[in-house]
Amino acid sequence: METNPSLDFYVKFWGVRGTIPTPGPQTVRYGGNTSCVEMRLGKKLLIFDAGTGLRVLGTSLLKEMPLDACMFFSHTHWDHIQGFPFFVPAFIPINRFHIYGAITPDGSTIEQRLADQMVHPNFPVPMHVMQSDLKFYDIIPGEIVSLEDIKIETAPLNYPNGAIGYRVTWQGHTVVYCSDTEHFPDQFDENVLYLARGADVLIYDATYTNEEYYHPQSSKVGWGHSTWQVGVEVAKKAGVKKIVMYQHDPSHDDDFLDQVEADVQAVFPEGVVAREGMLLQIN
Repeated sequence: METNPSLDFYVKFWGVRGTIPTPGPQTVRYGGNTSCVEMRLGKKLLIFDAGTGLRVLGTSLLKEMPLDACMFFSHTHWDHIQGFPFFVPAFIPINRFHIYGAITPDGSTIEQRLADQMVHPNFPVPMHVMQSDLKFYDIIPGEIVSLEDIKIETAPLNYPNGAIGYRVTWQGHTVVYCSDTEHFPDQFDENVLYLARGADVLIYDATYTNEEYYHPQSSKVGWGHSTWQVGVEVAKKAGVKKIVMYQHDPSHDDDFLDQVEADVQAVFPEGVVAREGMLLQIN
């Protein structure tokens, strides 16, 4: 049966790695680019985070210009913004981008944070050389963003200096983008459960395994990330249909992630590990 692109809801992964890009022969199957996820809701294009995967997405979008898209940032650590200066469509005047992000604890806006990485000594040209129409919007975590018939709920995540999670609902289907969040030691995070409730897909920060997170010699407690084991418990508690383990640690090569996926599916059959290029049809 043919599908109608104007009615389709799908998610594509362009960068699934956390912390730092990890190119090389040991990461070719899952990918080494940092965080970037594309969502298509009918004719609407949403982009979540702007790690190095954004550069590759940008190249693929050149054939679709002119573009009118929305970008949502979880936070502004480098692995979530470092692809923005290399996003070619942003340099082309016929395009427009609506850019959303939370104000940081020190008062910086998403516009300021993106501009700051494009100044000396980090980058040769400033952000204002981007010729597209860039519109910036400051989000207060907890508010709802409405884009025509798309509803985007937000909530603060437990992360050093703050991050924001997104729940995207369209035509009765929901995808949750929950990158960079650390679970609590003795209870579920109510904000995460709120976002994840009954979702078709939960994209979840599974940077570590429980063994790594609680390792007595190299504990990751307080580093701002969670584990796939906690992700499974969240998915079960919230009634999630499918969970995607995301934000892979740079030390986790393809063989390691193969084992993670096998372990996940042993306890949650509808769990997968994110790969670059992976496409999920939601409706």
